[in-house]
Amino acid sequence: MEAEHVEILNFIKQYAPFTILPEAELQTISQQIEVGYFQKGDQVLDYNQPISDLHVIRSGAIETYKRNGELFNRLSAGGFFGEAGLLRKGRVRYPVKALEDSLIYYVPGALFNRLYDEYDAFADAVEVEEHQRVNLAVREREQRNDLFIETVETLLSRQPVIIESDASIIEAAQKMTDEQVSSLLICGDNPDDVLGIITDKDLRKRVLAVERAPSDPVRDVMSSNLVYIEHNQRIFEAMLTMLRTNLHHLPVLKKQRLIGVIALSDVVRHESKSSLYVVSSIFKQNTFEELAQLKESVEASFVRLVNEDANSRMIGSAMATIGRSFKQRLLELAEIELGPPPIPYCFLALGSMARDEQSIVTDQDNALVLHDDFNPKEHDAYFKALAKFVSDGLHECGYTYCTGGIMATNNQWRQPLRVWKKYFTDWIDNPSPERLLHSSIFFDLDGVWGEFSFAKQLNELIRVKAKNNKRFLGSMARNALSRTP
Repeated sequence: MEAEHVEILNFIKQYAPFTILPEAELQTISQQIEVGYFQKGDQVLDYNQPISDLHVIRSGAIETYKRNGELFNRLSAGGFFGEAGLLRKGRVRYPVKALEDSLIYYVPGALFNRLYDEYDAFADAVEVEEHQRVNLAVREREQRNDLFIETVETLLSRQPVIIESDASIIEAAQKMTDEQVSSLLICGDNPDDVLGIITDKDLRKRVLAVERAPSDPVRDVMSSNLVYIEHNQRIFEAMLTMLRTNLHHLPVLKKQRLIGVIALSDVVRHESKSSLYVVSSIFKQNTFEELAQLKESVEASFVRLVNEDANSRMIGSAMATIGRSFKQRLLELAEIELGPPPIPYCFLALGSMARDEQSIVTDQDNALVLHDDFNPKEHDAYFKALAKFVSDGLHECGYTYCTGGIMATNNQWRQPLRVWKKYFTDWIDNPSPERLLHSSIFFDLDGVWGEFSFAKQLNELIRVKAKNNKRFLGSMARNALSRTP
């Protein structure tokens, strides 16, 4: 390889999206690159002109613009541009001007397209970079929030550490110590068959605290029913999942293959000042008064999300997660005060909270699904008190009482599972204006505490019965058409 190619190779291998490519491909790129030079103020690309190369900045700086002339982004050494045009009809989307004297490497478009098609990580890096620009590039920032930009895969630093299910607890603990990890994945005879996970917390609560024999098989203390996350989801989404499920470890999948595990500590390392840390504060409060003091923090977190250019989906998800957390903490406190529930139950979030579309100003919509063993004389006093405890607490925390009475304090919405199934069946089979109104509220439901299988059963009933009921779907469609933004 000639000296100039070595110099190009050593440069491009430092920067995304090239960092993930094998050495052979990097050598191929370095040998096909051509070089261009632009003086300060030169027009590098014009809007809608044909484009045939990916442009990589070797030195200098450039500015990209929207077609109306508004500044879109600034890029310096290691940055690249032109990918949007190459991926969309071969025409320049954003005009480019040299901010300083700049040296540009040209990567042939055919080579770029081949790499994009053959290497998922390369394609993901290109897309992440474009996503960054769309969300952050209108102005330079003094503070940049990578929580909304970078993917889960960027947190992974090693392959997952696995142990077989028949290994002993002491062997698992030793392996965690040797590998310096806080979790182990448990597999069957096939290493790809993941059965569960064990963490430091499991060893403390399920082994030491109950004096379990260290020789017992690790499968006896593992957590099953794993919650996974995809490699290309944002770190923001991983954090929401952890906070919502109260888990500190998430296995990461890529094309249905396990590629690693991320821990809450990995997220904390990335984002020590996230507005979503208000959630962790919620679970540290022990009274109504203490929880109510967090109202200003919730409002501030909303403002910070807006100022960080988070989109509506991110903001809605964050606010819904905070709202769920208030409910969960209040239910914890209620059970401490009232004692354990006499029968299983599921506390439901309804409407915007269940859809992850909650805003900063909202009332409370909730309901209680009770086990079919529910006996009003024996059990209702407990659940009526629990519902009042939570509803009053939510009101103190800024979630006002529902003027329509859609709360678990209403006897109608505090019923056993069989009654809820009858409600839903009647609303679908015999739609009326009132039943359609109930459907529009209650059919967006999510279990936030207790026996989550109750919520799953109701969601499944809706899915099965509604999809084939043309009368119900037609009525819901007419309702939707009668409402305007």
